Amino acid sequence: MFPGMNPKAVKSAMKKMGIQQEEIPAEEVLIKQQNKTLIIRNPEIVKINMMGQVSLQISGEIEELEKKISESDIKIVAEQAQVSIEEARKALEENKGNLAEAILKLSKS
Repeated sequence: MFPGMNPKAVKSAMKKMGIQQEEIPAEEVLIKQQNKTLIIRNPEIVKINMMGQVSLQISGEIEELEKKISESDIKIVAEQAQVSIEEARKALEENKGNLAEAILKLSKS
């Protein structure tokens, strides 16, 4: 954390300032965004509590996966909801690729 400093001394100083740290073991971290997912492999996660404000510091190998809606999913939604391919695609995009939600939304229309 601080090069050349004793880790115990740093931890003690942080504790005196009201800063608590805790390492969280994990195999991977997923961050889901609307159009992609970030996968952080071999993460090092530190939970930091500073005067009641909790934050996480995450580092590791980052991989980005673009979220794509498959043509077969679009066809399934179109058939089940009895709508056009365009309406099915739009419903899937609005519902982040969730088939069940898209079908239910279109069926209520």
